[in-house]
Amino acid sequence: MARLTQRERRDRTETALVAAAAELVVESGLRSMTLARVGERAGYSRGIVNHHFGTKQALLEALAHATQSGFVPGVDRFEPGLDRLLAVVEGYVGALGDISVISRAFLLLWAESSTTPELTDLFRARDEGFRSRLRADVEAGIAEGRVRPDVASDDVAVTILGQLRGIGLQRVLAPDVVDTERLRHVVADQWRRALSR
Repeated sequence: MARLTQRERRDRTETALVAAAAELVVESGLRSMTLARVGERAGYSRGIVNHHFGTKQALLEALAHATQSGFVPGVDRFEPGLDRLLAVVEGYVGALGDISVISRAFLLLWAESSTTPELTDLFRARDEGFRSRLRADVEAGIAEGRVRPDVASDDVAVTILGQLRGIGLQRVLAPDVVDTERLRHVVADQWRRALSR
């Protein structure tokens, strides 16, 4: 068995720490997530958490970034436009069917960001990045002639983001109520009909 490089060991440790942070957020909320508890949960000391992240804020940022990357697998194969936008909508709702601890932590932190100053800017930036990609898809769809020209890309982006996050929170709070397999097609079809020429 080959020995891990220093970079591989570092990545493995950071992944374990972020996963531990997500578990604590889901189990007990943000306020109970301390660097010491994260280290203990991951099987390390608090010192290793400080070494890798330095602050709770840096760890929260790593957690927020880790949860969003790859949430909708395969979407990168689409060019910007209506097909990619619909793939994002359908994929996002579908991914909620088997929601991971890290994704659940993201949604809980997102909800808490409206009243927690240490999260507000971080999640505002994450949401703006998401809206920006959605806007780009609407604008590309208009340019390619598949989306109605009277559609306001900013309004669509705000509405889709709100809808997806809202469905996500409902899935976290009442998992038996949200049939993601059925709903993914319903929501994508609603947007297809609302946007198509």
